[in-house]
Amino acid sequence: MVTWVVALSVVALVLVLGAVWLLGSRTTPLVTQRCTATVDGVAHELEPAQAGYAALITAVAVRRGLPARASTIAIATAVQESGLRNLDFGDRDSLGLFQQRPSQGWGTPEQLVDPVYASNAFYDALVAIEGYESLEITVASDLVQRSAFPDAVADHEPEGRAYASALTGNSPAALACRLRPVPDDSGQVGQTDVGDSGLTAGADAVVAAATSELGEVRSEPAPSGAAAEGTQIVMSLPAQGDTARLGWAVAQWAVASADRLDVVAVSVDGSAWRREDVDAGWVGTDGAPSAGQVLVEVASG
Repeated sequence: MVTWVVALSVVALVLVLGAVWLLGSRTTPLVTQRCTATVDGVAHELEPAQAGYAALITAVAVRRGLPARASTIAIATAVQESGLRNLDFGDRDSLGLFQQRPSQGWGTPEQLVDPVYASNAFYDALVAIEGYESLEITVASDLVQRSAFPDAVADHEPEGRAYASALTGNSPAALACRLRPVPDDSGQVGQTDVGDSGLTAGADAVVAAATSELGEVRSEPAPSGAAAEGTQIVMSLPAQGDTARLGWAVAQWAVASADRLDVVAVSVDGSAWRREDVDAGWVGTDGAPSAGQVLVEVASG
C-alpha cells in the first residue's frame, strides 16, 4: 500500500514539474484572443478574424461615404449569413461573407470570395433601396439578400451597431483587441528590409490593405525614433469634414486588423493601443500625431 502511495506521489510530482516547465518555456503567453467593441456601456466580443472582416466591411462603407447605418446593416447581415467568415461554400452556390450566389447575378465565384468585392456588391444593392437608413434592419437586409430567415438578422443588430459605430469613428476608443504577441518567426525573408517606400514589407502590407479597403489613404514613414526603421507609418484619410472622426476610423480599423497584419501599436488623438499591454485597451499618450493622423507600428521581424 505504501509503495503505491509513493509511486502515485512521484507521478503527481513529475506531472506538476512538467507543467511548470512547459508553461515557463513558452515564448507566447496564454492569451485568449478577442476583440471587443463597447458602446453605451455594452460590450460585444468577436474573434480577431471576425473583427477583421467587420473592419473591412465598414472600411468599404467609409470609402464610399455611406452612413454608419449602412455598416450596421451589412455587419449584422454578414454575422447571420456566414458568422463573419469568408466561406468558400454554402447553401447551393452561396459563397463569401454575405453568402451571395453567382447564379443570382451577384458575380463570379472568384469575385464573391473577395471580401472587398462582396462588400461593394452588398452596398450597391443596399443604396438602391430608397430610404434604407430608416427601415427596420430585417427589412433592409431582406430587400438586399432575399434571405430565408430575414428576422434572424435583428438578433445581430446590437453588435452590428457597436462595431459600425467604432469602426466609422463615431465612437472613439470603443474597439480594442486582446492579442498574443506576434511570433518571432512570423517574418519571411526580406520582411524586415526597408524598401523604396521607406517601409518594411510588413508596413507596406498595412498600407496596401488600407488602400484596398479604405481607399485613398495618405501614408508616409514615421520620423526615425525608438521603433525599428521602416516599421511605423503615419496614415490619414483625405479630409471629408470630420477629420478627428476619420482618424479614429483608421485607428480602430488598424486595431481590428492587427491580428492579420501584425500590427503592434496604434496612436491617434492623444490615445494609444499597444498589443503588448494585453488588457489595457486605449490609454492616454503624449506621442500621438496631430488630429486626423494615425501612427501605426508593425512587428519588426
